[in-house]
Amino acid sequence: MVERIVEPVVLSVVIPMFNEEEVLPALVSRLRPVLTGLGVPHEVVAVDDGSGDRTPELLAAFRLGWPELRVVALRRNSGHQAALTAGLDRARGAYVVSLDADLQDPPEKIPDMLALARAQGLDIVYGVRADRSSDSGFKRWSAGVYYRLMRRLAGPTVPAQAGDFRLLSRAAVDALKALPDQQRVYRLLVPWLGFPSGQVTYERAPRTAGRTKYPLGRMIRLAVDSVTGFSAAPLRIATWLGAGAFVVCLGLLVYTLTAFALGRTVPGWTSLFTGLVFIGAVQLICVGLLGEYVGRIYTAVQNRPTYFVRHDTATAEPGTAPAPAPAAAPAPASDPAPDEPRVPLPRA
Repeated sequence: MVERIVEPVVLSVVIPMFNEEEVLPALVSRLRPVLTGLGVPHEVVAVDDGSGDRTPELLAAFRLGWPELRVVALRRNSGHQAALTAGLDRARGAYVVSLDADLQDPPEKIPDMLALARAQGLDIVYGVRADRSSDSGFKRWSAGVYYRLMRRLAGPTVPAQAGDFRLLSRAAVDALKALPDQQRVYRLLVPWLGFPSGQVTYERAPRTAGRTKYPLGRMIRLAVDSVTGFSAAPLRIATWLGAGAFVVCLGLLVYTLTAFALGRTVPGWTSLFTGLVFIGAVQLICVGLLGEYVGRIYTAVQNRPTYFVRHDTATAEPGTAPAPAPAAAPAPASDPAPDEPRVPLPRA
């Protein structure tokens, strides 16, 4: 029996996917020639984040003619950052590029990232959006506010206008995997590592097909996770709000005593009502901020896996087809691999 020699993977491209059937053909037609042109052993790790459309079927069909395509299917929709975590955990390349499926970040920049990392010995290369004219005015404004806020809270190492399009060395990936964080925001975690980094700029394109997976609600959730995960500043804000409310109460006390001395206590009802409403609002804000941090502590104490893998085509037995496949695909010959949860490391 001849033993098959497997070349070490130089580049892994991790792509989280959720209901991307409309954009998948365009993604494959642009990404595959770019990776083939590199001339290095590579793999594409497509993480199916519990899609409910034909995304799994299309991935299975593309795998028939693209052996470098690898599908990691999650049991349920776990969120973009969790799907990205699953891909990073399983990527085997010496360098790992994370890329969204919507083609707003051009895969044609991957060779530039790899060349820069190799030439300058960098562990991180960020894809930075130099032009966002394709986005709406509100999107550009909210993104600007987000990055300015993150740079103030997490430090100037956070590159402005850099999303999840980046290249990481194996050392950087291993460092990320060793972190115990569960609610991960890689836009802040990666700069926090402090590895040597560089940038490749590009023009952000409109979404090729389908609908955005980051509506306003998820954008707000990402901002909240970013702030509460990397800074205690909101707790200090609560302290300052409490101090401000105390000063206002002193002013109202002086006003009340003055009105009582002058015999005008009835007209003070408006100011009293306003003061009570103000103090109640401050208290609710402070309780809400505390709740965000307590919630993060609760999640950490539960220590639940961030995601569950339904199957990974790289670990399936020969001849299996664990993902839903078109009629031309072979029938499954054995059961898919069992659930493989990612268990966070215990805190020191």
